[in-house]
Amino acid sequence: MQKLKISKILKKKNKIPITCLTAYTKTIAQIADKFCDIILVGDSLGMVLYGMKTTREVNIETMILHGRAVKNSTKKSIVVFDMPYKTYTNKFIAYKNARKIIKLTKCDAVKLEGGKKMVGTIKHLTKKGIPVMGHIGLLPQTSRNFKVKGKNFIQKRQILEDAIAVSNSGVFAIIIECVVENLAKKITKSISVPTIGIGASKHCDGQILVTEDMLGLSDLFPRFVKRYSNLKKIIERCIKNYVKDVKLRRFPSYKNVYK
Repeated sequence: MQKLKISKILKKKNKIPITCLTAYTKTIAQIADKFCDIILVGDSLGMVLYGMKTTREVNIETMILHGRAVKNSTKKSIVVFDMPYKTYTNKFIAYKNARKIIKLTKCDAVKLEGGKKMVGTIKHLTKKGIPVMGHIGLLPQTSRNFKVKGKNFIQKRQILEDAIAVSNSGVFAIIIECVVENLAKKITKSISVPTIGIGASKHCDGQILVTEDMLGLSDLFPRFVKRYSNLKKIIERCIKNYVKDVKLRRFPSYKNVYK
């Protein structure tokens, strides 16, 4: 299985849809690696794995543990590390933390949230040889209000300006989160780097979802999530059957014991 290069992602622009999912564990990473172009070690792990209320509670040490597990479990996909809240408040702090992340996890790139304000930081990181993915639209680390973006002229203009500025700063791709369809389409046509949508329409160059959402393991399902299974119900049924077998002394059977 040949390792995918970032240069190949850039070449997929306007040609082949880019496939992305999140992963925080060895098992999910190994499965996603067979099919996805990009695996994001997302700070969404705070809510998915640890029951936190927001991504702002996630720290860099926790992220590094999961980043290392995911990277060590992949052979093909590009692994992107989601830099946690307040780990890139200026370009110097961002570089210090990004260098630490790359050194300890061997991830292929980092992701930063933000528009025009992030341009200086992104340029500094890429100049130092650290590949960066951008993230515009709804910004979970700083948004207090999780609503669709780009419904009015002012928001549309701001997000489009953010997209153009970030795309010109050296990123290899940009995640567009939770924006209206026509804006996502316009951004994708207006910039030279691939766009990866989450709640931003099929007009983007690729798509990403939180894996646990699309597998039916999460309790919340925003409109933009398509559930491909209901693993929560399947797991519940398995545990229920296990408990029943134990209580009825049907497990372990002769097949499960050593003579």
